[in-house]
Amino acid sequence: MLIHHTNYDILTLSLGDAYTLRKNPIAPVILEPIFTLMPKTCASDMVIVVDSKNPFLADALAGVGDVRQLETPAITNAALRDVDAVVVRSETKVGASLLEGTPVQFVGTATIGTDHVDLGYLEKCGIGFASAPGSNANSVAEYVAAALLETAARLSISLKEKILGVVGVGNVGSRVVRVGRALGMRVLQNDPPLARTTGDPVFVPLDAVMEADVLTLHAPLTRAGDDPTFHLFDRERFSRMKRGSILINTARGPLVDSKALHSVLASGHLGGAVLDVWEGEPDIDPVLLDRVLIGTPHIAGYSFDGKVNAARMMFDAIVRHFGLGRQWPVSVNMPAPHAGWIDLQAAANAQEAIRSVIARCYTIEEDDKRFRTLVRLPDDARRAEFRRQRGTYRVRREFHATRIVSASGKNSIWESLASLGFTMQVSHEEV
Repeated sequence: MLIHHTNYDILTLSLGDAYTLRKNPIAPVILEPIFTLMPKTCASDMVIVVDSKNPFLADALAGVGDVRQLETPAITNAALRDVDAVVVRSETKVGASLLEGTPVQFVGTATIGTDHVDLGYLEKCGIGFASAPGSNANSVAEYVAAALLETAARLSISLKEKILGVVGVGNVGSRVVRVGRALGMRVLQNDPPLARTTGDPVFVPLDAVMEADVLTLHAPLTRAGDDPTFHLFDRERFSRMKRGSILINTARGPLVDSKALHSVLASGHLGGAVLDVWEGEPDIDPVLLDRVLIGTPHIAGYSFDGKVNAARMMFDAIVRHFGLGRQWPVSVNMPAPHAGWIDLQAAANAQEAIRSVIARCYTIEEDDKRFRTLVRLPDDARRAEFRRQRGTYRVRREFHATRIVSASGKNSIWESLASLGFTMQVSHEEV
């Protein structure tokens, strides 16, 4: 935008600069006609709606305009009638029913998944969009580590040399591969899109992964294209899994046919299942919940660190979309981890030692125990309790926030904990 004034050189303004200048009470009168031609998001305060479960985001955006923090159920079409941008989480379905008749120009989802967003509708309407890929990948991988160790303890098995099959090797799955190796497991990787684009022989067909002792899902939910994943694990697929094997799903509930899973658990063909995501959630099957080894209310990716990562990604996306030229302004004071430091003791059983360390930071059995209270509730109350447990989830820090201190130096347990992401220290020397 070029502006000529007899007393000044030609001035170039970005939309973000013009927006900032417009809010200055001493802005030259000569600029007023230009402001009237600018979109609302530059000529006056933007209005931004933010899901209240995104920490620090509202504070960071406060200098941009009018920021409204809303609980998830309150993010409705009526609430967006004067809104320029909205940031949601996966519980909010984004499409025509939410956005039609609103002035929304940008939608962000502070999640890695986008199956709750009608991307075709946004594109047709010219509405900007951003998600937060990788923001909570560490959180999910750490949940899987805790689930593997807790499952092994309950079933009295050793994970060493067991086969871990990873379906979907993106931001989350690639970290889960490292988790499996850190726990001494052999890892098989399946990711058809990556196999095609890279040609890397490390990626094997899904049928080859069926020999795994534990199979964990990290693929997106898709219903069309070359690699649809809806009900990827159905009755026929379950019949190919090794008898007595374990299924873990932290991706999306509909990757698994719930009725088929119920059947193979009841028959004993599968040795157990760990479910963090559920088909039809929050309307989950209480009988299936009663059968799984570990059940949780879609919180695998709910570390506090992951939420902050997503908030920063949403801030950057909004600033970029509207050309605001701003930097993240918030000094983030992260809450203390459950265990600030742990003294690593010598142990004969490496698996149990690692499990003990992780349990000091994240007790997955507490989430499981709390979630099982849903089994006894009537349908309406069960749905409400699912939302409540997810919406009020406790603060959980990631492993890097905990320092492991060892006076005896490095050993195999040390190396495993370092691979899992803990901050390691020998006596007073950090490594």
